[in-house]
Amino acid sequence: MGYSSLALELVGRYLDKMPDLSLETLLKRLEKKRVEHEAVVNANSLMPYEYGVAEAFELSWEQLDENAQSFGYLLSLCALADIPLSLETIEDNKKQELWQKAIADLLELHLLQQKSKGIYHLNPLIRQLFQIKLDKSNEADEAKTNFAVMMLEVAKLIPQQLNPEDILNLTPHISHITEVATHLSQYVGDENLITLFTKLSWFYQSQGLHQQAESWLQQCVKLTQNRLGLEHTDVAASLNNLAGFYKSIGRYSEAEPLYQQALKLSKHLLGDNHLDVATSLNNLAQLYDSTGRYSEAEPLYHQALNLRKRLLGEEHSDVATTLSYLALLYESIGRYNQAEPLYQQALKLWKRLVGEEHPHVATTLNNLAALYCYTGRYSKAEPLLKKALELRKRLLGENHLDVATSLNNLAQLYESTERYTKAEPLYQEALEVSKYLLGDNHPDVAISLNNLAALYRNTRRYRKAKPLFEQALKICEQTLGVSHPTTMTIRANYASFLREAYH
Repeated sequence: MGYSSLALELVGRYLDKMPDLSLETLLKRLEKKRVEHEAVVNANSLMPYEYGVAEAFELSWEQLDENAQSFGYLLSLCALADIPLSLETIEDNKKQELWQKAIADLLELHLLQQKSKGIYHLNPLIRQLFQIKLDKSNEADEAKTNFAVMMLEVAKLIPQQLNPEDILNLTPHISHITEVATHLSQYVGDENLITLFTKLSWFYQSQGLHQQAESWLQQCVKLTQNRLGLEHTDVAASLNNLAGFYKSIGRYSEAEPLYQQALKLSKHLLGDNHLDVATSLNNLAQLYDSTGRYSEAEPLYHQALNLRKRLLGEEHSDVATTLSYLALLYESIGRYNQAEPLYQQALKLWKRLVGEEHPHVATTLNNLAALYCYTGRYSKAEPLLKKALELRKRLLGENHLDVATSLNNLAQLYESTERYTKAEPLYQEALEVSKYLLGDNHPDVAISLNNLAALYRNTRRYRKAKPLFEQALKICEQTLGVSHPTTMTIRANYASFLREAYH
């Protein structure tokens, strides 16, 4: 067996199933398998020292029934990583039983190893030999399609914003989803291409791993263009997604041409009166809004709003959303008398569409309250902020990013009205929620640290403020880059603090 421990293990398991088999007969069978398999081995570039494994594998392969062999085909398509197999999640009882039997058969012959409950390992040589069998079978396309579908269903579970629990649960699956995206994308239907690559990007973006996130979105653009042609609505969608990523990390100059290209393509393919065009208009307007180009953003918001009203009617969630964006723009440029009626209009619309008890209502209450804070109407803002916080906690649970936002906003109101003892515990709670959901190194955590540091500065607790400012700045520089607006704001806050505290 060429001193191969794997080959010896395979032969040992084979003999264990046939206790009356003589070693002489076993050696004859192995020699026969060597002769039969030599051509296949050479064709697939297996090194000579692997021959012993190949022959032992052949004997074991003949012991497997059709079900176990088909399962081996699926396993061979997995990445070279631990394989999570949660059979309890399979709703089809017959399929669950077949898979359980296949796993048991493979384990018995040492063709698969179990590392812990639900986690398995496939030896690289065994994987390669399974792949050779798959390529020679008439099940190759079916197996690859089934595997791609399975991994796509797992990918669909990836949310846009992952918390630490999500990351822990999904990480074992990512290398196998990646295997499909990298090597089996032709077996993914056109309608699911964007989903697969976007979900992978979300997984990395939530952890601040921007290079990996960017790579998947770039691959999505190229793949949709190559498969569907340059003029296709999914190409426009993939351009929008990549632009949205660049916008989220402050690379606005790279986002703008992609948004413009997506808008132009959508208009060309769908005409001026289409909801996808309205979405593109809205996206480009948000980019201009984020970069302070309000005069360019405003007409685009109006175009998107009018288009959505015309296509969807006055009573639609997309109309309410665009009203809120336009109100935010007016708020940013100090046109409060124009922003307020839009917020109120959006609030009434949301209440009619989804009722009083809904997260969208809470968000609009929060935005309207922020406007009242900007205009010094704190007595009008406070009950709205309290209502938004209460709604979010009840509807979304204590540990939710929107709850952290509401805690921060109410704390800022208390700080603005010099009620520091009320503000401090809210800032601390917001920081804990953000850390729990996002981990210690996330821009939202940095913002919470900055807010709490500012409170300590205002109450002259400089020793407590300094490490928080430093930590917030370090997080933003690492995750967003030194030129991102959030990073520059926190750097300016820290510099101002140093001047005050040490001069």
